[in-house]
Amino acid sequence: MFKRSIRSTDRVDKVVKLKKSYRDPAKLSKLQKSFDQSPPVGRYVAGACLPSQTRLMAADGYVRSTLTSPIVTFTVGKEGRLFAAHEDVLSLSPFFAAACRGQFLEAESKRIDLPDEEPEIFSCVLEYLYKGDYYPRLMHNKRKNSWDLEDAVSSPNPENPGGRGSVEATIYISSVGQHLLRDTVIYCAGEKYGLEELKRLALRKQGLQSGIEVSTILRSARYAYDNTPDTDSRLRAHYLALIIRCRKTFKRSGTMQTEMESGGKLFFDLFVALCNHVDDIVEMGNSKSPKTI
Repeated sequence: MFKRSIRSTDRVDKVVKLKKSYRDPAKLSKLQKSFDQSPPVGRYVAGACLPSQTRLMAADGYVRSTLTSPIVTFTVGKEGRLFAAHEDVLSLSPFFAAACRGQFLEAESKRIDLPDEEPEIFSCVLEYLYKGDYYPRLMHNKRKNSWDLEDAVSSPNPENPGGRGSVEATIYISSVGQHLLRDTVIYCAGEKYGLEELKRLALRKQGLQSGIEVSTILRSARYAYDNTPDTDSRLRAHYLALIIRCRKTFKRSGTMQTEMESGGKLFFDLFVALCNHVDDIVEMGNSKSPKTI
């Protein structure tokens, strides 16, 4: 995929550190009062600065307490890899919130089985729930006023062709038996677990990847179609726009020919998108010198 710059005018306000005074009894009394009136454990505390061992920053931007939140364990994948997370953090996902209320959950052990999930992908989901991002993180380049991926490289890794983004561009998916674009799989996980912000983040990161093989793109596009509903068109539209934009490369690809001959909804959507693209070009031309095709 070719690098697509993502610009934003949003800025995070700088944190203003308050000067501490140990000499003014009035200020000390006010500070103590603020601690005494702090919300009970387990509540959301917006913008609070609390000890890291008792609080964590969750994906919704709130600081959440972990002192009384139960630990939920997961067995993930065919090999049953173990993961653990706090229940209040998991509640950010409608899927896990329902599971923690009793659906799919063993009452005594607080355990959820996800045999069809990929452990590496699930790890990214948990990382996002706790930190609001997953590796490689999205980094803002202030000098260029653009976005890059953490540990980005200027050329694909020879051992794992993944493009400009990082060596993490692709991941082996056992259910498919092939390498797919990692951010596409994470996007589909976000769809499954009801995490819209994770989906947006994954799509944004995928737009920063480049140097991806045609076969990998087409496999990932099919995976996207198989794991997203027709009502969710963002990821699908991303692939359609990519193929149209890089049509010369795809036209020369034997993989593209094989995939098109095997058919599927992807290629009907691609046909419609191409027709719309041609119509737009004709309309632009007719506005200058009327003609038809």
